[in-house]
Amino acid sequence: MKVIARRRLRHLVDNGVRVAKKHRVCLPNGHPVKKAASISFDPRALLSSGNHGRTVRQYGAGDLVFAQGDPADAVFYIQSGDVKIAVTSEQGKEAIVGLLNPGAFFGEGCLVGQPARLASAIALTESEVTRVEKAEMLRLLHAEPAFAELFMEHLLTRNGRIEADLVDQLFNSSEKRLARTLLLLASFGKDGAPLPITAKVSQETLAAIVGTTRSRISFFMNKFRRLGFIDYNGHLEVHSSLLTVLLRE
Repeated sequence: MKVIARRRLRHLVDNGVRVAKKHRVCLPNGHPVKKAASISFDPRALLSSGNHGRTVRQYGAGDLVFAQGDPADAVFYIQSGDVKIAVTSEQGKEAIVGLLNPGAFFGEGCLVGQPARLASAIALTESEVTRVEKAEMLRLLHAEPAFAELFMEHLLTRNGRIEADLVDQLFNSSEKRLARTLLLLASFGKDGAPLPITAKVSQETLAAIVGTTRSRISFFMNKFRRLGFIDYNGHLEVHSSLLTVLLRE
């Protein structure tokens, strides 16, 4: 039953792109995408140097990496830390559309002609981020096949996550959306066990991700803790039993 539950979690959490035991990426039709790049190629080494159109910068918690409406002229890579992607409406309402961890790219819209940033990127924790100018990113994609394969995998995974997020918003209750968000933040299922959520994610941030009010988040968080699904011990820890919320019809 545990094996079946874990498989169902991967389907519910990342619907669209499947990750097999050896982290082989598959397209929705089941055909594998070769991933030799992730075994022999480490993008951190390539992107850690600040030259040839690459700039490495340190950000403190709350620092702005780029703002909504800024010119889209570079791609960014997280060396360490956590970054949130947020969209603000004309009325000032914020929606968080992504929480990114080390190894993630963002700002790639510039590669397809996006003239301005559609969202803001803000450091959640102390972070080290590499900025790669558009021309240099295009050069790397042509000159480094291993890097191009890894970046393609990133795009496929991001696309699958966006599709799963859309399905989640359309069909699931706010309680299930919160449970899925917590499981994603804890990286549940990637290595067979949940991990503590190291980034300090406030209830306001969770409300902006889930698309509900802070009071509803507080209600469900207290409920999850009472049922033993999560713990607060200086940091938020998610237990595998939270999976039952997603499996509930």
